[in-house]
Amino acid sequence: MNILMIEDNESVSEMMQMFFLNEGWNATFQYDGQEGLDAFLAEPDKWDMITLDLNLPGLDGMSVAREIRKVSNTVPIIMLTARDSESDQVIGLEMGADDYVTKPFSPLTLIARIKALHRRSELVEKPVETETTVFDVKTDHFKMNTKTREAFLNDQPIEGLTPKEFDLLYTLAKKPRQVFSREQLLELVWDYQYFGDERTVDAHIKKLRQKIEKVGPQVIQTVWGVGYKFDDSGVA
Repeated sequence: MNILMIEDNESVSEMMQMFFLNEGWNATFQYDGQEGLDAFLAEPDKWDMITLDLNLPGLDGMSVAREIRKVSNTVPIIMLTARDSESDQVIGLEMGADDYVTKPFSPLTLIARIKALHRRSELVEKPVETETTVFDVKTDHFKMNTKTREAFLNDQPIEGLTPKEFDLLYTLAKKPRQVFSREQLLELVWDYQYFGDERTVDAHIKKLRQKIEKVGPQVIQTVWGVGYKFDDSGVA
């Protein structure tokens, strides 16, 4: 795995270098936000994972994440933040981060998060043209293909889905009208316990809804006090 770690704390970078080497991963370290963004832009297809500090000289982490997402919707981003602020963490997710880890953190925790996110993202494959496309989910108005990582509403493609947004939509859509609690979605989509941090789900649902609404009616419904469900029965 090729990891780009954009982190201005050299002690943190040096510590993580040892853990990355132990996993057999290649890591490149940048200590400035603009330099980190430049490193990504120079070889955008090289990186399997980006860890991104929120507070950076040159260009802050929010801006770096936003610029990366203009180029790639698929490269996984884990944001590292020393702030214990709900708004900062939610904004980070809304800017395109797939996950976040709050400092101070255990290196093993970050390694576990990277592995969980990578397991999901490595399933992404380039679309393959075939005479007959097989969809993993198909209803009267909606269909998804997990091999090509494509989703359609009324035959209109839902564009720009990040790996986590696609997995979240797939988890909901493959069981239409079943209500999932936030805790269930955290376990199913993020592959580990978030210890009740439901803001992650809400932030991804918000971004997912925005992308769905660009092509048609909303199919992700809120069940107040419980969670979310997929329902396209009311789509015209």
